[in-house]
Amino acid sequence: MIGVTGDGGSRRVPRSAADRWRPRSRWLTLYLAARLAAAAFAAALVVWGGMSGAELLLLLYGPVSTAAVLAWPELQRRPVAWAADSAIVLAFVLASGDWRSPYYLLWLTTLAPPATSVTPRRGLWLGLAASLAFLAVAVIGGPAWGALQVTATETLAIHLALPLLLMPLLASAADALRRLDDERAERERLAIEAERRRIAWELHDSAKQRIHAAHLLVSSLEGRVADAAAETVGRAVVELESAASEMDTSLAELRSPLEGRLLHDALRARAEQLASSGSPRITVHGTAPPLSSLLAAHVYRIGSEAITNALRHAGADTIDVTIEARDGHLRLCVRDDGYGLPPEPRAGGHGLLAIESRAATIGGRVQLGPAEDGRGTVVALDVPLHRPEGPP
Repeated sequence: MIGVTGDGGSRRVPRSAADRWRPRSRWLTLYLAARLAAAAFAAALVVWGGMSGAELLLLLYGPVSTAAVLAWPELQRRPVAWAADSAIVLAFVLASGDWRSPYYLLWLTTLAPPATSVTPRRGLWLGLAASLAFLAVAVIGGPAWGALQVTATETLAIHLALPLLLMPLLASAADALRRLDDERAERERLAIEAERRRIAWELHDSAKQRIHAAHLLVSSLEGRVADAAAETVGRAVVELESAASEMDTSLAELRSPLEGRLLHDALRARAEQLASSGSPRITVHGTAPPLSSLLAAHVYRIGSEAITNALRHAGADTIDVTIEARDGHLRLCVRDDGYGLPPEPRAGGHGLLAIESRAATIGGRVQLGPAEDGRGTVVALDVPLHRPEGPP
């Protein structure tokens, strides 16, 4: 089997799921680290002051709830989960009998998910609501107001000010990151779109015009050549017409490769187009995770080219496409039950070169060889999902 490594490019569609997930993923990592640190700090303070059985149970909430968020990251984006988490930890503060509770820092971490998911203005209002909620806990569970000393009053003021400051600041930072991601995505989209237009113009203004001229020249020979050459001329006319049609298709695809769809949906739609005649049968199995526009478009092109090659040259009855994400890699496999690989590469064949070049662009590896049962051909692409991507 032949292994090829390398790099390639793709089209940016309106803010893909992968682009929306990236900032949330960064915040999730920071949130989990802060939550574990706050839980450890609370545990140290409780152990230092002597720990009761009830406090031991309360200490378990920090790591258990953190593990739940790690197992189900979508909890971080549910308002009901935010409110419940914050209320539970506030109840721990109240149960501890002092608003200067070891659980205060853990409560502050519960405010991070809503703060990083809203606008700065809403973050300010949420911060005010959080401060008022903590003030209510301090009034209910704290010492009488007349018994507060100056230092205690200052401490309470700090406790109330922190959520009022932190939530708008976190909301502003998250909003800035979202804007930066949008700007990066827009620059990426414009650069790729400009390159696509350049390629489309070159194909239209040079290659397509030459094919059209050749078609006119060959067509002019019909009815003017000997019978022995008439069939060859007719075939040449058909081939040139097919080449022009395929170039029109390629030009159209250069403008809109995925059209905002997920990779597996785009490949299924392409398979339906190519299999419209009914033979061979093309099936697409599996789903892809959210991908950046560059990676998704290149994998789509590789899959489309592999399917097209199998249709043209394999003589297959079935073509199976499998998409799978595992261990930080995306694997795309196109298998046919056709003739298999020729002993020598076909003259003028550019399909495999295009596949290898695209795989190289995204840091992927392409394997080409016979199927396990010895019948047909398998084209397998393996590409890392977390490789930093540069410009196309």
